[in-house]
Amino acid sequence: MTLSFHSLGLSDARIRFLESIGFTTPTPIQAEAIPHLLCGRDLVGLAQTGTGKTAAFSLPMLERIDVKLPVVQALILTPTRELAVQVSQAIRSFSDDRRLKIAAIYGGQAIDPQIAKLQRGAQIVVGTPGRVLDLLSRGDLKLNHLSWMVLDEADEMLNMGFIQDVEKILAQAPIERQTAFFSATMDASIRKLVTKFLRSPINVTIEQPKAAPTRINQVAYTVPRGWSKSRALLPILELEDPESALIFVRTRRSAAELTSQLQAAGHSVDEYHGDLSQSQRERLLLRLKQRQVRWVVATDIAARGIHVDDLTHVINYDLPDSVENYVHRIGRTGRAGKEGTAISIIHPLDKRKLRDIEAHIRQRLTFASVPTRAEIEARQLEKLQSRVREALTGERMASFLPIVAQLAEEFEPHAIAAAALQMAYDQTRPAWMRTSSSEVVEDENSYGGSSNKQRPIRRNRTSVSK
Repeated sequence: MTLSFHSLGLSDARIRFLESIGFTTPTPIQAEAIPHLLCGRDLVGLAQTGTGKTAAFSLPMLERIDVKLPVVQALILTPTRELAVQVSQAIRSFSDDRRLKIAAIYGGQAIDPQIAKLQRGAQIVVGTPGRVLDLLSRGDLKLNHLSWMVLDEADEMLNMGFIQDVEKILAQAPIERQTAFFSATMDASIRKLVTKFLRSPINVTIEQPKAAPTRINQVAYTVPRGWSKSRALLPILELEDPESALIFVRTRRSAAELTSQLQAAGHSVDEYHGDLSQSQRERLLLRLKQRQVRWVVATDIAARGIHVDDLTHVINYDLPDSVENYVHRIGRTGRAGKEGTAISIIHPLDKRKLRDIEAHIRQRLTFASVPTRAEIEARQLEKLQSRVREALTGERMASFLPIVAQLAEEFEPHAIAAAALQMAYDQTRPAWMRTSSSEVVEDENSYGGSSNKQRPIRRNRTSVSK
């Protein structure tokens, strides 16, 4: 039997509004959590990102908020600025009551406009721990009427070092309140917070199958000994040609360096990490959603604020520290029944970590060698052939027929077509594959190959640079 929101205890008015915006069937975390939260119970919800946790705590909260009372009644803590904005927008989308005011408060932007939002009487505040503490210390955020407290992405909050800030905030909140923690994992630090600050909580766990979704094609490319990962990445990207991709790296510095290298190679790519200002992040997210940039190089924590529909590829340039993070990363592609590709770039020493991942997800990854020049050129020719087929059925082709007729007086039609294809192909070849007398040139098949043996490098005698 298919569950509906009618069976969860939400008001008829709320259900009618949800149906009007296309919400008809609750997700598992919503079906499990909403009835308990409506009954006033504290709750710990364990579920992966993307399972509908925001609605799971927002819908019961909205049922209980008094929109006629212009004071803070609910506080939601999030680990990042992006998530604070995302959660506040989601809550707004679940209500059409104009009296409801929601304030998103976070660092990286001027504090005065956020204070003004609070002074106008926000009933719900969504914020990051640092800015929330700042506003509490100033007296601009008052919790004396607080009845709801939520920690969203609790595990990431603690991983980012916010545990002391979170404890201070929880300690300042009224004892008589309802509290919910939502997290992807439950470690010792979160258990201590639960024991200290929650009252006989209900535990709701939505079991994620250890196996990664079968609709995600998982490939591990082995980097030849002596190669850098950046050297291996270029031919891999040429072969895979992602329409849209998140490329995960370990550090902000790596994100900046790799982005510069990919941009120098002519790719549409930008970086996303904690050093960016809020306005820079928002502009990048807009460009990504509008397909003005194809790929984003990001750190794990920063990438929590990136949510892109139809993401075709996830690339683990650096493997994550935990197998859970691997599943979380690759789960960003292959959504809504669509296929996706997850690529990991590994050195031979990483194979043990890959075996741990395979054991966790109960799947075997496909191992591949860095593509050879011949493989890349074959792929380029396939794409060129497809483009020619499209052109043959298009209207613009007719304007070029007179040129062909003139050339046909001197050359065979097949030769004319081949020359045109050669010109088109040369224009589309990536810059790093083009050879010239002044460049460091590698052997015809030296971009990898099944043997993974590094081939000798040919240099022009006048070349002095690498």
